[in-house]
Formats: sequence, structure tokens, C-alpha cells
Amino acid sequence: MEQSNQLRQNASRIGIAVLVLSILLVGANLRAPITGLSPLIDNIRSDTGIGNAATGMLTTLPLIAFAVFALVAPRIARRVGIERTLFAGLIIIAVGLIFRFFSPVWMLFVGTALAGIGIAMGNVLLPGLIKREFPKNVGVMTGAYAMTMNGMAALASGISVPLSNGLGSGWHGSLAVWVILTLVTMGAWIPQLRQRVITSSISLPKKGKKLWSSGLAWKVTGFMGLQSLLYYIMITWMPTILQNQGFSESTAGWLLALTQLCSLPTSFLLPILAGRLAGQRGIVSIIALCFVMSFSGLLTGIAWISVISVLLFGLAGGGVFSLATMFFVLRTHSAQESAELSGMAQFVGYLLAAVGPTLFGLIHDVTSSWTVPLALLVAVAVVLWIVGMGAGKNAYINQQH
Repeated sequence: MEQSNQLRQNASRIGIAVLVLSILLVGANLRAPITGLSPLIDNIRSDTGIGNAATGMLTTLPLIAFAVFALVAPRIARRVGIERTLFAGLIIIAVGLIFRFFSPVWMLFVGTALAGIGIAMGNVLLPGLIKREFPKNVGVMTGAYAMTMNGMAALASGISVPLSNGLGSGWHGSLAVWVILTLVTMGAWIPQLRQRVITSSISLPKKGKKLWSSGLAWKVTGFMGLQSLLYYIMITWMPTILQNQGFSESTAGWLLALTQLCSLPTSFLLPILAGRLAGQRGIVSIIALCFVMSFSGLLTGIAWISVISVLLFGLAGGGVFSLATMFFVLRTHSAQESAELSGMAQFVGYLLAAVGPTLFGLIHDVTSSWTVPLALLVAVAVVLWIVGMGAGKNAYINQQH
């Protein structure tokens, strides 16, 4: 009997280890297909002849997909289960990445949109899955998958230009090569389809109007949207801004990778810290200050200050996403409420973020300068602080009226 119990315990530990690894691999797919695109924008623009506004759409399309499927993913998961929905998302990412290998420019846009749909499923469902499977270690698991996500994003940023030059297929091959990671993740996720119990733990809100009328829910939503707005604008345009200041294309790509690397410690540690604090207003203030200093530094146009600004953006960017994700858990009582708040925040938040890259490019085209766009980012960082002070309050959404 003791031997049988020990075998079951060992099998349980192995199952948990496999689940943790699978979650981390899914996280690794949630940013690389986007960050690997940014350093190649100038090549894509010169090769295809598209303008800055159209180039911004390459980042806007995934954000629109994030928003739409923030509401759709929980509905699918309620019918077929979280594990199967996440696997379907991985398939869609793989198809999108394969599309981006082919020459017609419309396939680049379609492939990017498909990748965004698949990524959206992971964005929405992973927090709920973590809350369900690791209720006592939400902070650690959130930090671990966020760190993996940002680490792979950093790698994608850094090697996209070398891959473009070395693969012999240009930017097409550099964008498509990430399908290898997705296929590996799909293989690792297969045991979850066989062994995990398909549940309906993520369900639709029975009183959706109560959530959508909650002031705190809207503050969490605003915080999610504004941090996404800042992140995707900078991921799209940072290499171009740096090249405009005199950095080479390759150096600008590696500085973008450095941004992602700097995000690793904060993306892991801040969720753990946030989970131990009753309120998170102090963390919000530090993050907002880092953003203000970062954008102000880029405004100077001085090379060494720009490098420091990149570091500050990385530190703030890693922490702010993890904190926004933690708010889904910290401001709710249950996994169901967490999923509902996650869906609302990502739907509205990513719609807000979707206008950012294209609008940023348009403002640059009109002003023929990066000064006005960067000054506007400073203002957005201040608004992020104001909204975050409300989202960081020690309260729950069902207490708001």
C-alpha cells in the first residue's frame, strides 16, 4: 500500500512538473512572434513599399485580435476546456507564423493577425489556469511565466536581424522560424489534453453588468490598457527611434533585446511582492516614475542617455505587465471572477492599445519628428500612475458600487 501511495505521489509530482513546463512554454510563445517583427520593420517597409501607418498596423492587428478574443476565449474554454482551447491557440499561432514565410505582403498581415488570435487565447486563459491549479503560488507562477515570456521576447528581438541576414530567406524566414518553438510547445502540451480534467471553471459572468459597472474593474482595465499602449508603441517604434538617433539597425535590435532582458527580474519578482502586500500603490508609483524618466531620456536624443532610457523602460515594462496580470487575481475572490475581470480588462485594454502604434506613426509622419510622440508618452505614463493608484487599492471588485 505504501509503495502504491508513493507511486501515485511520484506520478503527481511528475504531472505537476510537466504542467509547469507546459505553462512556461506557452508563455514563451506569447510575445516572440511580435517582438521579433519590430527590428525588421525598416527592411519590411523598404522591401514592400508600405508606409509608417501601414507598418504600425502590423502591431495593431494582434492587439485587435487580443481584444476580440479576450471575450471569445472564455466562451470556447467553457465548452471544450481550458487545455484544449490553449492547444487550439497554439495551432493558430503556428499557422500564422507559416503564413508570414510567404512573399505576398497580404500574407504577412493575415499571418500576424492569426498569430494574434492564438496569443490572445494564452493571454486570457493562463491567469485563470494558474489561479485554478496553483492557488497558493499564484505570484510565483505568474512571475515565472511572465519572465519566460519576456526572456523569449528578448531573444526574438536580438536575433531577428541576424536570422534575417543568415538564413538566406530574409525577413520572411526570420519571422517564420519561431514556428519551431510553437511546434515544440504543442508537443509538450499534448499530455495535458490526455491527463487534465476538462472543467468549466472558467465560465461567463452571471451578472456581467455588475462587473462592467464596477469603478475598480474599470481602473484595472485602464491600467491594463495603458501599460499595453506604452509597451506596444515602444516595441514597434523603439528600433526606428534609436536608428534615427544614430544607432545601427543591428545595435537597435540588440538594444530592444536588452529592454526585454531588463524586464526579466521585475517580471518575476514584482508579482511575488505584489501578492504579499495589501495594496500596490507604491509599486505603481515606482513603475510610472521609471516610464517618465525613460521617455524623457529618449527625448534628449543623446546616445548614452538613450541607452539608460532603454534600461529603465525594460525594468518598468516587465513589472507593469506582471502587476496588471496580478490585479486580475488580487482584486477578485475566485477563479471565475478573475477570468471575468481578465476578459473585460483585456478586451477594453487591448482595444485602447491597438490605436497606439498606428497613431504614433501618423504623428511622426505629420510632425517629421519623434519629439511630439515621445512627449505624449510622458503624459500617458502620468495617466497610468493616476489610474494605477486606484487599481492598486486594497479592495475587491464585488465591493465596488
